[in-house]
Amino acid sequence: MEFKLNSKELEKHLSKIIPGVPTKTPMTILENFLFEITDGLLTIYATDLEISLQTSLNVVSDSNAKIVVPAHLLFNVIKTLKDTTIQFKVQDNGKLLLTTNTGKYTLSYLEATEFPEIPSIKTDEQNTKDINEFTIQGNELKESIDKTSFAMSREEMRPAMMGTLFEFDDDGLRFVATDGHKLVNLLNKKVTTKINQQYIVPERAISVLSKILDEREVKVYLSKTHVSFRLSELQLITRVIGQKYPDYASVIPVENEFSLKINTKELSDAIKRMMLFSVSSIRKVKFSIKKDVVNISAEEASIGASGEENVPCEYSGDDLEIGFNSAFLNDILNHISAENEIVFKLHSPTKAVIVIPVEKKDNYDLTMLLMPVRLNN
Repeated sequence: MEFKLNSKELEKHLSKIIPGVPTKTPMTILENFLFEITDGLLTIYATDLEISLQTSLNVVSDSNAKIVVPAHLLFNVIKTLKDTTIQFKVQDNGKLLLTTNTGKYTLSYLEATEFPEIPSIKTDEQNTKDINEFTIQGNELKESIDKTSFAMSREEMRPAMMGTLFEFDDDGLRFVATDGHKLVNLLNKKVTTKINQQYIVPERAISVLSKILDEREVKVYLSKTHVSFRLSELQLITRVIGQKYPDYASVIPVENEFSLKINTKELSDAIKRMMLFSVSSIRKVKFSIKKDVVNISAEEASIGASGEENVPCEYSGDDLEIGFNSAFLNDILNHISAENEIVFKLHSPTKAVIVIPVEKKDNYDLTMLLMPVRLNN
């Protein structure tokens, strides 16, 4: 059986699904692509059993077929070719022959029966009662998960926190991530649905999704066990984490009456320098806050080094000294860097601190939370 493809078109499609191929796995079959040709449509699958990616393109083919081909070898060959037509010939001896006008390349293939079954979310009329769906622009979804996902936990003891929460309510679609030290809560008001449920999307899927999203519209289908993100010919399917997400709203303080307004870049630059002087496990940086200036300092006694800077601010509240983990604070500042000014809402040296943008957006609300670290007196 034979079929033809343009090298650059195939490269574009393979580059979207190659992230679904695991680099190290005891199941070597997962290091392959599944090629399925049905009536002139080629669908290519990749999976690591947690997420699955698939893409489709039209081909000129003389029959239908399903084969499993080595993913990275094929992709590396295709991406180094010039813009040319590739003729694929599936031979009976287990070999796949690729021919261009200048070369020939032979790869081994396996039977498709060895490839794991790809999960699917059926969206026909008989199954829609168990499926929720909504539509969102790809760049909006990317911005939302990029601003929140960095706060996801990496600790396997907290499986529910090892993903990003998608929570639907009357206000819109809320994205939440937390590791117990920091928390991000972003409400996208443009997504209005009749869904009132929570879904936890795992870190692996979030990471891959961020890489493949663009400005195209995304159709999202949600079941009790899986979520599907569809971008025209490209689809990502992931399992959802079957755990209850922590009550994040209960940890967001409501009585933080002290307000510190500060330039985001000036603070971020100062923190990056203070990180050079806070390399221990706690990575402590100290804020000494007064009416119009915050003194930021760090000391690393083990190497006899210290640093401090004064950053101008607008502060209303009692003079306050509070400590933070500089790495966690730096993470927050990096993901709110698009904001010119931010506000810290504080209460005491031991109470969680709220970080919000000064400029309010029409379409979304962003709230970040950071736990302080204790200062040694």
